[in-house]
Amino acid sequence: MAELQVGIVGLGSIAQKAWLPVVSRTDNWQIAGAFSPNQQKARAVCDSYRIPLFPSLAQLAAVSDAVFVHTTTESHFSIVKSLLLAGVDVCVDKPLAAKLSEAEQLVELAHKRGRKLMVAFNRRFAPRYLQLKAGLVQLASLRMDKHRCDSVGPQDLFFTLLDDYLHVVDTALWLSGGQARLQSGALLTSDAGEMLYAEHHFSHANIQMTTSMHRRAGTQRETVMAVADGAVWQVNDMRDFQWETAGQVISSPVPGWQSTLEQRGFVGAVRHFIDCVQNQTMPQTSGEQALMAQRIVEKLWRDSDQE
Repeated sequence: MAELQVGIVGLGSIAQKAWLPVVSRTDNWQIAGAFSPNQQKARAVCDSYRIPLFPSLAQLAAVSDAVFVHTTTESHFSIVKSLLLAGVDVCVDKPLAAKLSEAEQLVELAHKRGRKLMVAFNRRFAPRYLQLKAGLVQLASLRMDKHRCDSVGPQDLFFTLLDDYLHVVDTALWLSGGQARLQSGALLTSDAGEMLYAEHHFSHANIQMTTSMHRRAGTQRETVMAVADGAVWQVNDMRDFQWETAGQVISSPVPGWQSTLEQRGFVGAVRHFIDCVQNQTMPQTSGEQALMAQRIVEKLWRDSDQE
């Protein structure tokens, strides 16, 4: 069987920092090439990785079985749609599209065309969060905080909800078992309409969930705390894992060999997508799973606009 041919669209900062170092470490796949609208900047990146640079998306799609998309959110709809119509499986950075209606169209198109479509929620593949999810039994409550040191603006509330708070909502709901109903919450913005603080409370069955983000908290901290019958777990910055049970506090050190990109779930996300394409299985974050958190954050934004 021929090796899977993988393409890359978009060679900006997120691709260079998080995805290219993983995708370029080919195991049972080959990099067919890359495409970026900014050919001049892309040339230097491709040369450094010895990746062919294609002059058009169509030409890259013609030689690829699967493609990773790391372009601007506004371009996701047109690029992913073109790739799906060309018969290519796609893994795209979150969010799936800038508008919920466009994201829903892409999910429907992937279904009709029989293609794999994965939204790269990397935290679902972070080893510490996977460890936490596997250990949760009789969960009572879960709280996820993802704060920023000084990141107010310049984008508006909707951009920040979709670009960053989406991660918090998706991860919290995934760890808690999936579906949830919004109970209450608050969104604070600056006079210019920029997001300052968000906190929301959800429930599912007997589980209570809280998501929180402050854009000027003086820290870059990300914390998940889960309380269950007989145990409390806490994960800090996707690295430090601690649980308390029977009056004992137990800490689990990070394996010395584990890279930051593996700790943050990028390695797992790439391998999951490749495995799904090769084995013809559905990605974890496709279909309704891809849309769940986006539906929620769009509702939060619409509700805040009506207040």
